[in-house]
Amino acid sequence: MEWITVIGFVLFGIGLIIVEILFVPGTTIVGLLGFAGLIIGIYLGYAYFDKTVGTIILLASGVASLGLIVWAFRADVWDRFSLKQSIDSKFNEEVGLNLKIGDIGKSISALKPIGKAEFSNEEFEVKTAGEYLDAGEPVKIIKLERNNIYVEKS
Repeated sequence: MEWITVIGFVLFGIGLIIVEILFVPGTTIVGLLGFAGLIIGIYLGYAYFDKTVGTIILLASGVASLGLIVWAFRADVWDRFSLKQSIDSKFNEEVGLNLKIGDIGKSISALKPIGKAEFSNEEFEVKTAGEYLDAGEPVKIIKLERNNIYVEKS
């Protein structure tokens, strides 16, 4: 029964550490529980058996942990779970095509100071100079800069 307990804690710990490294970025409760399980398993190995067996368990769990981590990175486990699509679109791509300074539109959302406004039945993301405007208020374009549209209350 002692062997099952020791091996169970060690495998549980190694498993959670692998899950932490591959699936849960950062130091989270999963990694801490895995580390705790591994330490408890090694401690019980020393407590239940003699120093030699405890040291063998320590070395075996270290080699197994390192080996599984190296295998996981070499087997491209990341590629199976990584997002392979990229976002190619940009907001307000066609700002300069049909808008000009002085155009009047209507805010669709609250502008705090960024929100959406409608000009010529098209939606655009707009910015104010820091003022807050409620949805439905008339706005006027005061500045066009690259992909930014600056407005003020009309």
